[in-house]
Order: sequence, then C-alpha cells, then structure tokens
Amino acid sequence: MKTRLTIALVALLGGGLTFAQEGRVRTDLTPEDLARVVKVTAPTTDFSAPERSESKTAGKGTTGFDPSANSFSHFLANLSFEQEEQFKLGDALFKKIWVSSPSSTQASDGLGPLFNARSCQSCHIKDGRGHPPFEGQPENVSMFLRLSVPPGANDTRQTIDGVTAGEVGEPTYGGQFQDFAVPGLKGEGRMVIDYTDLPVTLGDGSVVTLRQPTYSVADLNYGPMADDVMMSPRMANPMIGLGLVEQVPAADILAHADPEDRDGDGISGRANWTIEPVSQSVMLGRFGWKAGKATIRSQSAAAFAGDIGIGTPLFNTPHGDCTANQPDCLAMPTGDQARLGPSEAPDPVMDLVTFYAQTLGVPERRDVDAPAVLAGKQAFYDAGCASCHTPKFVTSRDAENPAHRFQLIWPYGDFLLHDMGEGLADHRPEGLADGYEWRTQPLWGIGLTETVSGHSFFLHDGRARNLTEAILWHGGEAQAARDNFAGMSQATRDDLLAFLGSL
Repeated sequence: MKTRLTIALVALLGGGLTFAQEGRVRTDLTPEDLARVVKVTAPTTDFSAPERSESKTAGKGTTGFDPSANSFSHFLANLSFEQEEQFKLGDALFKKIWVSSPSSTQASDGLGPLFNARSCQSCHIKDGRGHPPFEGQPENVSMFLRLSVPPGANDTRQTIDGVTAGEVGEPTYGGQFQDFAVPGLKGEGRMVIDYTDLPVTLGDGSVVTLRQPTYSVADLNYGPMADDVMMSPRMANPMIGLGLVEQVPAADILAHADPEDRDGDGISGRANWTIEPVSQSVMLGRFGWKAGKATIRSQSAAAFAGDIGIGTPLFNTPHGDCTANQPDCLAMPTGDQARLGPSEAPDPVMDLVTFYAQTLGVPERRDVDAPAVLAGKQAFYDAGCASCHTPKFVTSRDAENPAHRFQLIWPYGDFLLHDMGEGLADHRPEGLADGYEWRTQPLWGIGLTETVSGHSFFLHDGRARNLTEAILWHGGEAQAARDNFAGMSQATRDDLLAFLGSL
C-alpha cells in the first residue's frame, strides 16, 4: 500500500508536485521533521506485533482508565491543572438543561422555541453516539432529520471563492425537523422510520439480514412540506478526540485526496470546503457526517442553534430554526438578557463548551498484542479498509493548546468525502458533498460503543445494529473492501471484528 503523504514530502523537498503549487504543504515542520512524520505515519507491513505506541491512541493525551460508561468523558491526560478547571466548567455547560423563556433561571432560559434536545449531553449521551428510537420509545432525542430544498433563482447565500455557505432550508420547517416545542407551541411533527429486511449471503453461505430504512414525516403542525424537500437522517457522533482532529494539518488530510482517482485504486476521496463564520474564509471541512464544518466552535454553535434553539455570539438566532412561515414560533419570548450578554448563550459559554469538546480524551486501546487482534488488523489492511480509514496522523506543532501539539494519533479515518454507493445515499447535497458522499468516520473508540452508549447502532442513521452490518452497507468506493469482508471465512471475519473491538 502506497503512502500518499509522501507526495507532500516530495513537494516540500523540491519535487514541484501539485500540493506544493496549491500551498498544501505543512508549514510547521522542517524538512527533517516532515520526513519523520512521513515515516511514522506510513502504513505498516508487519502484523506480527503491535506498532510502537499503537495503544496510545491520542498520543500523550490518551486516557488510561478501565473501560466503563465514562470512557469517553475524561479529559486529555496531558492537560495542565488550570486547563482541567476549564474542562470541568465546559462539562457542566455541556450537560446544562436549558429551559423555556421567561424563567426565574435567566442564565438557563432560551430553549427553542422549537428544538430536538434540551442539552448537548441529551444527544451525545455520555459523550458517545446517539441512536435511532428504540422499539416502543415515545421520544427521539439523539437523531433527527436535516431538511433542505434545491437552491432557486433568488438564493442569497454567501459565496467566497466558489464555495457557498449552508443549504437552503425547507420554506416552512427550516433546516432541521424538530419534534419538540416549548409550552404554548406545537412541535413540527414526528419522524417516521420504516424498515425492510434485506438478506445478504456471505461467501461462506451464512446469511446476514440488514435493515433498509425509509424516512417520512407525520402529524405536521405547520402545513405541508415543499414537494422537492430533501430529508436526511442524522445520529449524534461521539465527541472523543475532536480537538486532535482539529489540529491535523489540512495538508496531511489533502495528501490522501485523489478526486480523479489518478492512481486507479478505486478510492477517490475529496475535500469538502466550507466558509468558516469567524474568519469568513474558506476552510477544509472535517466535522459532521459530511465534513460540513471546519472548526469545533462553528460545529458547536450550529448545534446550539439547530438542536436546542439557543443563540450564541456566532449564530445569534434566539428563535432557533423558526421560519417566517411559523409566526407563532417567532412570537414566542426568547432568552436574550441584555445584562448577561448579546445572546442567549453569551461568552464565555461558547468558549468553555468549545474547550470541553476540544479536550475530551480518547481511551487507550486494549488487547493490541492479542493474536486475534493482530490477525484482524492484517485482515483490515488486506481488505482495503485502511485506504479510507487512515490509521495515523501527527498533529500540528503550532497548535494553540500545548496538549494538542505534535502528537501521533490513531483515529482510523481520513476525514475526506467518499462515494458510499446507492445503499447509503441520502440524495441530499451538503456543501460540496453530493447525495452519495459521506465523510470517513474515525474508528477510535468504536469498540467501546456498547459500554458507553448502551447499544451497538452504527452509520449516520443507526440502521446497522452491529459492526458486521455496518461493513456490509459499504458500497461505492468501499465496495471492494466490503466484498473482501463478505468473502472472508468466519474465522477471519471474527478476527477483523476483534481488531475493531480493540479500537
């Protein structure tokens, strides 16, 4: 397996390749240090023993506690004592339950008026992943539908250097379908999921039954939706390691991109570029299911606005996702308090929540030297999974937080967009991502999903009930890897799953 990162090295040393011409070379390293980074992040070819530091998933920030429901909720192990205080304050705000206005708790009001959850923790349960509604569950709190319509002639969205900000929301229901509302107002309706069984026969003759979801809405309280509405389900992602991902240099992510598949390997990952609202500049998207956000701060502020209906200095929308076609929603009181600041969640709320998200640690890997795990790791590589689930990166030496600087991390994701085929397509563009593309999800911590979140639902909508189903849903660029997995013996598949379980 080749290493595309070597292209960046050749460019910096005078090879004159495309990445140098486009300014996509690390500027935080000397040529000697870049050579070291290329060497240490090269894919392994020796599966007889663990690689050096392989168990330290987040470098010096790796947390070493025994596996528990709190495994995703520890701060990076290399934070300073003063930073631990900031983390704990941010943790409290992340768990904060927001209430409707007006309220006696004026620093906590401003919920909604329409919303999907009352706190960040409600979706990112124990800082882990959300889930689709459990059978018989009356409420859905960690999964929702994104809404948009094709842009029209009167589209006034901001465009910089050919990149356009955001999507065009559904005229009445906005950019997100919200089940809940504050007292005195009705929620927008309810999401309906219907599953169809889809049996898949593996190479050894065994059968796995996948479930194919179909999404619709019911009990609409604000009139019909547009005929051309596009709906896409979203399940909350785990929070671990986000600050380290933010400090992976764009050059190293782009070094894995090959949008024209010039090397002919069938993998053509590409970047999603987005307008970062603070700097008002075009930046590489790396967060969210379609890499639609460039920074943790903008991702967090968008969640405050869309999920909870809380305005922040970045997105000061006290009525959340209410639209002009929802006058009753716009007439509801907000939580703006001039004496507290210029938004419902004024600074330092956003600063602390952002810091919290940036400094959540990643658990140490388990059983890295177990024979089944080593065999499964080789099967993972041999199947082609590592072509998109890039094992290693080294973070920037110029990171603002010393805890993030120059760390060898093992996220197992390239943070690029890949065509995942018709089976996973939502047919809804987001930024430069089309309706077939999804960001490669990092796999670190995936083996602790059930321990932390109490379930094993995977993919953007939780359709996969275990990792086997998740792999079998892969198509498009991942079709060959998926077929390789399906053609393995049961013993080899079990080894590969043991490897994933160790992450």
